[in-house]
Amino acid sequence: MITQILIVAGTALLVGVCVGYYLRLIIALGKRRSIEIDIKQMMVGAKEEAQKILDDAKKKVEDRAEKLTTQEKEQHIEFKKTEDRLIKKEALLDARQVEIDREVENMKIKIEEIKLIRDRAETLEEEKVFALQTIAGMSGAEARQALLAEIERDYETDLLIRMQKLETTAKERLDRRAREILSTSIQRMAQGNIAEIMTTSVAIPSDDIKGKIIGKEGRNIRAFERTTGVELIVDDTPGMIVISSFDPIRRQIAKVALENLIADGRIQPAKIEEIVEKAKEEIHSIIKEKGEQAVYECGIYNFDPRIIAILGRLHFRTSYGQNVLAHSVEMTHIAGMLAEELGADVAIAKAGALVHDIGKALDHEVQGTHIDIGIRILQKFGADERVIVAMKSHHDDCPHETIEAVIVQTADYISGGRPGARRDSVENYLKRLAELEALVNAFNGVEKSYALSAGREIRIFVTPEKVTDIEAKNLAREVAQKIEQELKYPGEIKVTVIRENRIIEFAR
Repeated sequence: MITQILIVAGTALLVGVCVGYYLRLIIALGKRRSIEIDIKQMMVGAKEEAQKILDDAKKKVEDRAEKLTTQEKEQHIEFKKTEDRLIKKEALLDARQVEIDREVENMKIKIEEIKLIRDRAETLEEEKVFALQTIAGMSGAEARQALLAEIERDYETDLLIRMQKLETTAKERLDRRAREILSTSIQRMAQGNIAEIMTTSVAIPSDDIKGKIIGKEGRNIRAFERTTGVELIVDDTPGMIVISSFDPIRRQIAKVALENLIADGRIQPAKIEEIVEKAKEEIHSIIKEKGEQAVYECGIYNFDPRIIAILGRLHFRTSYGQNVLAHSVEMTHIAGMLAEELGADVAIAKAGALVHDIGKALDHEVQGTHIDIGIRILQKFGADERVIVAMKSHHDDCPHETIEAVIVQTADYISGGRPGARRDSVENYLKRLAELEALVNAFNGVEKSYALSAGREIRIFVTPEKVTDIEAKNLAREVAQKIEQELKYPGEIKVTVIRENRIIEFAR
């Protein structure tokens, strides 16, 4: 029974496998036919698409070929026209070249003719000059000199009148412009300016103080002089002690310290050292304050603090009785006004004017002129090079490189040359006048000369037989140039040359 069941099951399984294989085979064949159909359809579509693309490409190629053919025809026509124009131009150039060659040949012929004519003219001129020299008995240079002298004599009056008119016209125009500029500056600068003069004497309440200041065996005065670096002159002058020192800062420190010692009354070496140290601090504070006050008043804020500190030392420095710091501040305002009127750099002009005399703050400590010292100070502390150029030529030691340099020098003349600004010693004053007259009297034809107006004018009398009117004008110019080169003076000097013919006869 079981065997039969297994046989039936095996037979059924075999029949199922055969039926499944057959069904799979039928399905596979169906799919194959479907795929072949799809492939054939795709091939047909691809052929149609390829034919369409090929047709489009062929059409584009034909269109492009047609355009190229059209462009080629147009370019050929254009090239033909260009070729025709070039042929015409070449023909014109050839014709022009022939004309130029012909003109060059004509010019060569004319040049040769001109050379012949010139040579002939030179020969005739030489023969003429030789004949004239033979007749006149003098050379060409001598004849020229004689002719010029005769013309000068004949037209001397006309030349003088013309020169005077030109000078008068130019002087009036320049004076008018200068007056406009200076009047504007002076009007804006119309304020009181009093020169501050530092004294080297200290008033004392009684002569008994002198003994205390000297001290036992002179120990107090020696301690004071050693600490301050000055010399005290205690003499029989009532109510006064004189401080002597070349350094204005030391002199001022000593003055303040001595006044404080007299007020305190306790005069002995230890107290002297204490009071002197306090005086130094006070003076240094004043120096810093004066420097800052000066730059603030002048509107200059880009200086190194060390330059400002050195600038403040000028408060205790005088020149010809004029306080140098006040003079510099006054110069700064004038320079700024002149720079505004002339269209120059106002900041550079004002800065150059403010520090133009900064070297005088250290000229007793450092070798060299105050200009050289000032240049080194400004270079060391990084001042603007344009400021250095503006300040270094205010005494004509260096050439004027910029208009600001001329403005600084002009402002210096205005500030230092105004009445009452400066005082000079009698010896220097007399020496300067004597040098001025001696320099003028050395010129040929000068009969006598007088220095007038405190040395601001030199009046020269010439011998009329030796000096003509034209030579007198040249003499005035030469004298002015000689004074500028050899003498040093504030402001300007007016040179007046007088040529006078005086004929005297007596009736008896």
